[in-house]
Amino acid sequence: MSQASVNRKPWWAVVAGAIIMSMALGSRQTFGLFISPLSYDHGLPVTLVAFAIALHNLVWGAAQPLAGAMTDRHGPAPVVAFGAVCYAIGLALTALAPNGALLVLGMGVFIGVGISCTSFGVVLPAVGRSVPPERRSSAMGLVSAGGSLGQVLMLPLVQALRAASGISLALLVLAVLVLMVAPLGLVLRSPAIRTPVMPRQEGGLRRVMVQSLRHRGFQLLTLGFFACGFQLAFIATHLPGYLELCHMPTGLAATALALIGLFNMAGSWTCGWLGGRYRPQQVLGWLYLVRSTAIGLFFIAPKSSLSVTLFAAVMGLTWLGTVPLTTALVARLFGPTHMGSLFGVCFLSHQIGSFLGAWLGGWMLELSGSYSLLWMATFVVGIVAALLHFPIDDGQPGRLKAA
Repeated sequence: MSQASVNRKPWWAVVAGAIIMSMALGSRQTFGLFISPLSYDHGLPVTLVAFAIALHNLVWGAAQPLAGAMTDRHGPAPVVAFGAVCYAIGLALTALAPNGALLVLGMGVFIGVGISCTSFGVVLPAVGRSVPPERRSSAMGLVSAGGSLGQVLMLPLVQALRAASGISLALLVLAVLVLMVAPLGLVLRSPAIRTPVMPRQEGGLRRVMVQSLRHRGFQLLTLGFFACGFQLAFIATHLPGYLELCHMPTGLAATALALIGLFNMAGSWTCGWLGGRYRPQQVLGWLYLVRSTAIGLFFIAPKSSLSVTLFAAVMGLTWLGTVPLTTALVARLFGPTHMGSLFGVCFLSHQIGSFLGAWLGGWMLELSGSYSLLWMATFVVGIVAALLHFPIDDGQPGRLKAA
């Protein structure tokens, strides 16, 4: 096999990873379009539909460490295939659900498990192991950017299908599309780039996990990732309602969310590129500062179409750039062998933040009739996250204290 062929192989993994994440995350991004139709067509309470959507975030977070560990042990192919099947079953159950129990099982449980096996915690570590360390952050940024393309394309597709044929057909089409990515896990099995075996990895996953949880840098990284989930879930879930309270034009919220997805493609790639040239924790710290400053300024600024558009653009540029940077920092601290498992622990913190950001927004609106306290909380947690990331020490990666 020629050297050129060997050098091209890892980039097939990048392409496959981007397609898998496009289907997984793009399908998930459409769930908000189904809340009202599921309530009207199936006679289900809106609160139950919203709970099922919120539940999949918790299931996703709880299942992510196990999905990452299975990927580390058996490779991405069986995990992606299993996840695609679970995801498709969940979408099909949601399409056909005659009652709330099946909706919660499909949307909340099966989709939560499915997306844990077809998104960040499985795909990015697999790609990261397929490229040289100096290109790892850039490659994961490209995969995240490619995954954002699915978010941009799926929304108009589902909207058109829903308008023409109803929500059941739209969900079944999504199920078929998700199922089609199952074989792509095989492409992620490109031979990993050889890296030195590090002393900290001796003793297996259990020892590495225990030591990582005692590692101050890993603790700070995990705590900071909570803020990312809190901010993104609050904005994605409640920006439409907030703009409605501000008497903004109808349709502006949908445009803003689409712009976030569009600018996220550039933002994810740029953050991955920066993480390959600068210390990832420093890039993460500045990212949280920029994002939180934008949130604070948007909250206090007069609301107009221009201010909403500018806010959406800045949020998109900083939206999911945290993911390749966090994954790269995990690899920098502990090496690539157990990257999926360790990222899964971080991501559980992210998903707890996601649940609270989405749920507390609705609870606070019902309690006070305003989102003001949650906007302030979203600003504060981002500033705290920035301050947590700057002091992370990666000067001696690979040297953990003895258990």
